[in-house]
Amino acid sequence: MEETKLKEIKQAVSELSDQDLANFRTWFAEFDAQEWDQQFEKDVVEGKLDKLAEKALKELREGKCRDL
Repeated sequence: MEETKLKEIKQAVSELSDQDLANFRTWFAEFDAQEWDQQFEKDVVEGKLDKLAEKALKELREGKCRDL
């Protein structure tokens, strides 16, 4: 993102009313969660988490895990 656009966004957010800022926070939290979920799903499909899963399962089989 170009610096000018980011600066404009920051300025606009700083000028929001309390209610609009609360609404923006809610919207952004939902937006951010969706983006994270999509990236996570993409990483799963691409096998980027396979090594972590294998390590976790190995430690489980070896009794190196504990209940939370």
